[in-house]
Amino acid sequence: MKNIEVISKNEGYTAVNIGELDKLTEHYLIHPKTKQKIEGKVFLKDITNATGTEISFSTLPPRTELSYFHIHKENEETYIIIKGSGDFQVDEDSFPIKEGSVIRVAPSAKRGLRNSSDDTMIYIVIQSQNNSLNQYSSDDGERVPCEIRWK
Repeated sequence: MKNIEVISKNEGYTAVNIGELDKLTEHYLIHPKTKQKIEGKVFLKDITNATGTEISFSTLPPRTELSYFHIHKENEETYIIIKGSGDFQVDEDSFPIKEGSVIRVAPSAKRGLRNSSDDTMIYIVIQSQNNSLNQYSSDDGERVPCEIRWK
């Protein structure tokens, strides 16, 4: 497994660097249930000490599909396609996806995707508890004074 660089860390944050996206395939994990080696995938919850989201970067080789459809018990997922193109299926609906596509999927919906392009597909998945976002954006944010430290 490729190491994730911790850039900086304090009580209020964790900053990491997973490396260049074209080298994302150097990351891998062993699936906790199937014990299968999954190449080109990195989860960030634990390394960043996140408490409300799981974020992963994933790759899908050219002309391949995700090897399984799946659902979640509590968490919705948002898929963000960074590179490549193909198709996404949610339950009985299938539609084309490409760089810039964003797909939110409810926990109980069956989901899967394929890469029909000649390039490695790169995508981000953000997983969070369904119906947990009570405040967001400017409703949740508040401007505060702060001394700027960068140059």
